Amino acid sequence: MRLIVGLGNPGARYARNRHNIGFVIADAVVRRYGFSAYRDRFKGEVAEGTIAGERCLLLKPQTFMNDSGEAVLAAMSFYKIRPEDILVIHDELDLRPGKVRVKRGGGSAGHNGLRSIDALVGADYWRLRIGIGHPGVKELVHPYVLQNFPAEEVKLWVEPLVEAVAEIIPLLVGGDPPAFMSEVARRFAPPDLDAEGP
Repeated sequence: MRLIVGLGNPGARYARNRHNIGFVIADAVVRRYGFSAYRDRFKGEVAEGTIAGERCLLLKPQTFMNDSGEAVLAAMSFYKIRPEDILVIHDELDLRPGKVRVKRGGGSAGHNGLRSIDALVGADYWRLRIGIGHPGVKELVHPYVLQNFPAEEVKLWVEPLVEAVAEIIPLLVGGDPPAFMSEVARRFAPPDLDAEGP
C-alpha cells in the first residue's frame, strides 16, 4: 500500500490558503480516481482507492500543520507502510509559484509540517514540492502562507497545476519520478509572475 499525504490546516478559514495546496491536490486526486468518501481516522481524514494498480491510502492530517507527523505515524504504523512508500504533497516557499519538484529525503527547509513528520517517522519519504513563491522577507512568511491565493493566480496557475498533477500522479505512484516531472513540464508551464505587462 502507498500512503499519499496532503498537508494543510483543517477548517474553512484555511481552505484556500497557500499553505493548503497539499489538501487541494489531495482532494483532486480523490475526485479523479474515484476514491472512497473521506472518513475520520488516524487523526486525519482518509480515503482509499487505486492508482496505477497500487492500493493507496490518502491522508489529510487534521492536527494542524505543526503536528502533521502524528497522523502520518498513526497511518503508517497501522498499515506497516515503509517511509519509501509515503508521498507527502506540500507547499514550497523556495520554488517560484507553479514550479514542481519531486525528491526523496532531505531537510524540512523550515516547513513545520515536514519538520513534524521528520521527527516522528524520519526523513526517508518522497516529497512532492509545489512552489508558492516567497514574500521576500522572513518576517512576512507566516502571514504569506496563511493568505488565500489571489483569484487571478487561482485561474492562471493553481487550478491548471492541480489538475495536471492529479492527472499525472500515476507515474509517481508507479515509481517513475523522472517521467512524472517530464510530463508535468510538458503539460504545464509555471507563469512568470514577475514579468511586466505591455
